[in-house]
Amino acid sequence: MFFSFDKIVLSMALLRVLSSGIEFSAAMLMLYFNRVETAFKINAMLALVGPPIMVCVTALGLVGLAGKVSPVGMLSIVMGVGLIFFGVRCQT
Repeated sequence: MFFSFDKIVLSMALLRVLSSGIEFSAAMLMLYFNRVETAFKINAMLALVGPPIMVCVTALGLVGLAGKVSPVGMLSIVMGVGLIFFGVRCQT
């Protein structure tokens, strides 16, 4: 089970492991500095890491699905990801 992975799935998982390591390190730094101002700054830096990781993982997933999903299905997935970013950006 742990000896043969699909390259796309392995890449997606490794990106998520990298992301979780960054998130965990940020949490430890917040606890270490123990100041709201510093924790807020660290959290702001995390906002720069999350979206690119999501885009990369999604792009890898789309590459992996390229031959398996119909063009309409692929367009639906891409539009769904776009709507996620639109929804996050259009906060009131």
